[in-house]
Amino acid sequence: MKGIVFTEFLDMVEEKFGLEVVDHIIEAANLKSGGVYTSVGTYDFLEMQSLLINLSERTNISLDDLIYNYGLYFFKVLTDHHPAIFSLYKDPLEMLASIESHIHVQVRKLYPGAELPTFKIVKKEDKFLEILYFSERAMYMFAKALMEKTFEHYHESATIELEKITDDGTQVRFLISTKNDCYTTNRHIKKSA
Repeated sequence: MKGIVFTEFLDMVEEKFGLEVVDHIIEAANLKSGGVYTSVGTYDFLEMQSLLINLSERTNISLDDLIYNYGLYFFKVLTDHHPAIFSLYKDPLEMLASIESHIHVQVRKLYPGAELPTFKIVKKEDKFLEILYFSERAMYMFAKALMEKTFEHYHESATIELEKITDDGTQVRFLISTKNDCYTTNRHIKKSA
């Protein structure tokens, strides 16, 4: 897993919970890296799992909720570091439909060795998108958060439902329906657990 995912995660933890919590989850995790990450480095995903588990235990927040909130936080990293990518697409459905064929291709150019989830477009219509998510890391809530923030970025609203195909969340179906009205608040987006 690329280091930027670790560095931004620890930044989020510090911002939301304080430096003491960052120190605690790093010490409790007994990490091979010692909790020292560079944004361009590559690190074992097991370290992220350990950090997440320790944060969940420390804060009494579920892993899914932590991963989801990290996805919301990480979207700003994407818009800050790669704003031009959003100008390539006229709407959020078009952008989401190009995750595998264009966006992940570009990510791999920027971050060689990045291990990304696989997305398969099952059905695409004018106001509907069905996407299958595949990842051994089972961070589908991170993907869901990024999808929601994509709609917010384009000032559109949508209903995003998810269905676990496998109990462990390594395969998930996303059903996305747009409303094509002006996005106003998060309450327009249905949250699925």
